[in-house]
Amino acid sequence: MIFPVYFWLGSLRIHPHFLFESIAYFVAFRLVLRNVKKDNIIASDRSSVIVGGMVGALVGAKLLVALQHLDLIWQNPQQLLLLILQGKTVVGAMLGGLIGVEITKKIIGVRESTGDVFVYPLILGTAIGRIGCFLTGLSDRTYGVATKLPWGIDFGDGVIRHPTQLYEIVFLILLMIFIHFRRHYEYQNGDLFKFYLVSYLSFRFLIDFIKPDFHPFFGMTAIQIACLFAIVFYHRSIPRMFHLNEGRRKKQEGRSKRF
Repeated sequence: MIFPVYFWLGSLRIHPHFLFESIAYFVAFRLVLRNVKKDNIIASDRSSVIVGGMVGALVGAKLLVALQHLDLIWQNPQQLLLLILQGKTVVGAMLGGLIGVEITKKIIGVRESTGDVFVYPLILGTAIGRIGCFLTGLSDRTYGVATKLPWGIDFGDGVIRHPTQLYEIVFLILLMIFIHFRRHYEYQNGDLFKFYLVSYLSFRFLIDFIKPDFHPFFGMTAIQIACLFAIVFYHRSIPRMFHLNEGRRKKQEGRSKRF
């Protein structure tokens, strides 16, 4: 396989990252629009929450990209600027979107949890996007370190590497299966999102140890530090997800919960 793996539409050559990222955004956004119809938030407030999340995701994705590649400040400032303009990180977008939603809800006075409607869109969107990351190869900078494992991939530089993009896709599929099973049992509003958030960030914290990134913070990357802060903040919701009470979900009215 030669990377990047381009796709052709007639005479038009389409880059895999652009193609699958576009599909990911389309699928995720359509799922969000479908899911938000099931919540109890009025349409105007719902639109404000979505916009707040999108703005926060954009800022967070760019900010964490810059922190992730601080080493380029003295090595190649122009490449750092290019990465900030063109690059983005799922963790930064996720945490930035979370902060953007919380700020928006505080401003407009929404106290109900709104996170569960984003779980499946985030999982599917991320998994689809990672296909494009894998097919892009070295320039995407999401590959792993060298390995002797039989499923290692040569992305074009002659080095057999961990296909960390594929590891993430497999993890997301397993996570979606568990959440789909878990939602048939009783849980508190917002628990599915918190479990998804902590599970995904825990995976990213671990998998980034086998990525050849800049590790300036006690042997960890900026992304791993961001993951740790969020995991510590939301870790108390995890035990509830493994306590299976028979019966369908019961909405708890009149209680204020975090996103």
